[in-house]
Amino acid sequence: MVVLGIETSCDECAAAVVHNGVVLSNVVATQIPFHSKWQGVVPEIASRMHTEWIYDVAGEAVKRAGLKVADIEGAAATAHPGLLGSLLVGLHFAKAFAWARGLPFIAVDHLLAHLYASRLVIEGGPVSSADYPFLGLLVSGGHSVICRVDNFDDVTVLGTTVDDAAGEAFDKIAKHYSFGYPGGTAIDKLAQKGNSEAFKFPMPNLYKPDRQGNDHRYDLSYSGLKTAVVNQLEQFRVLPDTTDADIAASFQKTAVEILLRALFRAVEDTGLQTIVAGGGVAANSYLRARLEEYAHTVTGGNMQAERKVYFPPLELCGDNAAMVAGLGEQYLLRGDRSPLNTSASARVQAFKRR
Repeated sequence: MVVLGIETSCDECAAAVVHNGVVLSNVVATQIPFHSKWQGVVPEIASRMHTEWIYDVAGEAVKRAGLKVADIEGAAATAHPGLLGSLLVGLHFAKAFAWARGLPFIAVDHLLAHLYASRLVIEGGPVSSADYPFLGLLVSGGHSVICRVDNFDDVTVLGTTVDDAAGEAFDKIAKHYSFGYPGGTAIDKLAQKGNSEAFKFPMPNLYKPDRQGNDHRYDLSYSGLKTAVVNQLEQFRVLPDTTDADIAASFQKTAVEILLRALFRAVEDTGLQTIVAGGGVAANSYLRARLEEYAHTVTGGNMQAERKVYFPPLELCGDNAAMVAGLGEQYLLRGDRSPLNTSASARVQAFKRR
């Protein structure tokens, strides 16, 4: 099935065409130059730019796929979560496109789409995807989630952040020290020149159960790390002479190890040996290296139960429409449809720990 996907949940105006799980085109019009002055996304600017760009971006996606509008067989768009004004632009465009051509339409969850991204095949690229079930590691600017994934729309949240998301911490540290924008990319690049042992930042302690009895075994926290790096830097200094690159490298190492500590507990407890990462932070080079290392850990001369780790291609880690089209194709092939009065929502409860 040939599906046009639309993604406008934040500041990337994106459209893509997917056919049988193969990405025929993936167009992303970035708004970074329009938001860099404020070192963060300005919602009003984002929604305005989506309104101005969406028609041309969608047309370019169809063109790059080598198709005509008449060849499109279905439409999909992100409906939640995200910036409400931005979401509405893409959602209404996709609904209008489907209605005008009499095509089936499906509204999808942005986070489920990130988890699906690694199953997509870039045209001409290798075919490799994880079998269900697996452990999902979803890390972005707004979400940090460890979950069990039994199907493309069957996800059980095991752990999530109790305060800041991992990507949000990257962005705030980068903004405080003027490392650059976007923060995650800037820190990753700067950290490669630094010493990750220059500062020993604290890991959060979430062992004690809360009043509801949650033991937080797989939960995450980044507010303490953020406070340590911004306000208590000298308390955690190990080396006397340091640079910005050392701060970036030490922060990045600790931030990633917080994720991995909880994730590896989930591997141990569930017995699931396959990990699939998704979201913007999945592009982080240190995270990718550590997970690749974990997958190839040898104990007693034997590979640990065929550990496998899957990442989306770098171009599908950040917000993109290919993951929306790919996930939408699965729903549409199953016969699912969304009514044309479907609206957007800024938040969803599905990715809160039950």
